[in-house]
Amino acid sequence: MTEESADDATGPDRIRSIAVHREDVANALEATLRSDREVVLRATPPFSGRMRARLHALDAGGAGEDGDGGSPADAPGPIHVDPRDLVAEAPPYPEVDDTAAELPDADLETRRERHAASVESWRETVRDSLCSTVDIEVDGEVRTVDVNALG
Repeated sequence: MTEESADDATGPDRIRSIAVHREDVANALEATLRSDREVVLRATPPFSGRMRARLHALDAGGAGEDGDGGSPADAPGPIHVDPRDLVAEAPPYPEVDDTAAELPDADLETRRERHAASVESWRETVRDSLCSTVDIEVDGEVRTVDVNALG
């Protein structure tokens, strides 16, 4: 087997589907919407036809460029999937002021409980709204792969 064919055998072009945990998608989307952090779902080499993408903060650092432990320079890098690309029509995130405005005469504890319930409802909607496919970039080309939701 030549070196080139060995790279093709484990390269990102092999990916046909990614598996994401519904809770990871909700967490990544919430973090992205609520902070300046860029949180993604990341699939790391070696690649296969079915890949698991896990929660990853791009600013988390690590040993290599993407915290990959210092892979060789010619090794394929990880695939990053924006959580917004995994959710079909995500509702707007419930802001504290909006939920407080719904109950202007309520005490603080009631408003806190109402906001927590609104956030949980938003998270449930996100978990139930995952797309069946997502576009990923592989070697400068955009490919569509299946999404398998876990949990």
